[in-house]
Amino acid sequence: MQTLFKFIHAADIHLDSSLYGLERYEGAPVDDIRSAARRAFNNLIELAITEEVSFVLLAGDLYDGDWKDYNTGLFFVECMNRLAIAEIKVFIVAGNHDAASQITKHLKLPANVTMFSTKKPEKVHIEPLNVTIYGQGFATRAVTEDISQAYPQADPHSFNIGLLHTCLDGKPGHEPYAPCSIDGLKSKAYQYWALGHIHKREVVSKEPWIVFPGNIQGRHIRETGAKGCTLVTVNNQEVTQVEHRSLDVMRWYRYELDISDKENPDEIYTMVEELFQSSIESAQGRSIALRLILTGSCAAHSQLNREYEHWLQEFRGLANSLGSSSLGGNTLDGGTPDNNSAIWLEKLSIKTTQPASAEEILARQDALGGLLRTINNLEIAEHSLSEYKSEELLNELIPLRKKLPPEMLTGEDPYDPLQSALLNDSLEEIKELLVNRLLRSDQDN
Repeated sequence: MQTLFKFIHAADIHLDSSLYGLERYEGAPVDDIRSAARRAFNNLIELAITEEVSFVLLAGDLYDGDWKDYNTGLFFVECMNRLAIAEIKVFIVAGNHDAASQITKHLKLPANVTMFSTKKPEKVHIEPLNVTIYGQGFATRAVTEDISQAYPQADPHSFNIGLLHTCLDGKPGHEPYAPCSIDGLKSKAYQYWALGHIHKREVVSKEPWIVFPGNIQGRHIRETGAKGCTLVTVNNQEVTQVEHRSLDVMRWYRYELDISDKENPDEIYTMVEELFQSSIESAQGRSIALRLILTGSCAAHSQLNREYEHWLQEFRGLANSLGSSSLGGNTLDGGTPDNNSAIWLEKLSIKTTQPASAEEILARQDALGGLLRTINNLEIAEHSLSEYKSEELLNELIPLRKKLPPEMLTGEDPYDPLQSALLNDSLEEIKELLVNRLLRSDQDN
C-alpha cells in the first residue's frame, strides 16, 4: 500500500526579534517592523494547514536568546494549538539561541508538540506514516562537538528523518556550532536531513536530501531575497518533491546600480525609479528594505558625493511615493500581490569614481597630480596592523576604539576601526572626498 504525505521543514524562526537598521528610519512603522517575525510564523502555520501537511519540523532557534517576555511563548503555544486542531504534529530541536531562552525551559507545550532531548539523540516513530524522526537539541549556547555521530543508524523499514541544528562543515558569518560532515550525515542512511542554523537556503545534497531551509524572515541587509520554509512531498517512502515556499512579510534587497557615463543626476534618478519599480514587482506585495549602491564612472560623481544628504532624501522620498505608508506581507506563494509594498531605503552608498578627466589629472606631473597619485595608491594590508610599520597607526586607532560605545563593535553590522577591511572601505571614501575637493579647487583656480 502506497503512503503519500507532506511535511514542512523550517528553522531559525527568531520569534519577536527586530529587523536591524530600520527602526531608526524616521516615519518607519516600528510596531509592524517588530512584528515581522511573528507574522512570518503565522504564514507558516497557515501554509501547514492549507497544504494539509502531516507534520512540521523546526530545526532550532525558535526564540532569539534570553527573552523574558512570556507573550512570545504564549503566541507560540497559540500557534501550536491551531496545528493541533488540524491534527498536525510538530517536532522541534533546540538551537543555540533557544539554549539561552528562559521561555524554552518553563513553557508547557501542547500534546501535538515534541521537543527532543538536549542530552542525547532521541527517535519518534509515526506509525500511520511509517516515519521515524531523530533529533537532539542544544543544552548550551555553544555546542562544539559533532552530536550527529551519536544519532542511530536508519531503520531500513521506515522513512528516516534527521533533525539537527548545525553549521555543517562551516559557513561564513556563522559560529562553528555542532559541526559535522556531509559524509557523516550520509553514513546514517536517512532519506532526509532537516538542518537549521544557516540563514540562507541551501540544498546541500539530493542523495540523500540534506537541506537548510534558511530563516523565515530576513532580519538585516545580509539576509536578502526570499525567505521561508521547505515543503516536502513523500510517496511510497521516497521524496518526490522538495520546494521552497516564501513566508517573509518584508524582503531585503541589496542592489549595485552601475551609472557609468550618466551625464546628470536626472538620468540617475530615472534609473533608481525603475529599480524601485522592479523591486516592488519582484516582492509580490511584500514590503521592501533596500540598500542602494551607486557604482561606475560618471560625470555626476562629484555632485553625488558633495550633495550626499540631498540625494539620500530624494531617493527616500521617491521610495515613499512609490510604496505605501504601511507594511503589506499577507501574500503567500501563489497568492495575489496587493501592490501595496512599502519601500524603505535602508542605506545609500556612493561608490562611483571620477570619469576620464580625473585620470588625466592623475597623470599630471605637477604637485596636484603627485598628491592624487599618493592618495589613490593608499592601501592597508590585511595584516598590517600587527606589523611594526603600522605601530603609529595602531597607537592612533586603539584610543579611538575605546571611545566607541560597545554596541558599535558587535551585532549584525559592527564598526571596528582595528579591522583592515573596514579601514580600507573608509579609506576609499576618504580618498574620494579628498580627490573631489582637490579637483574642485584646481578647477576654481
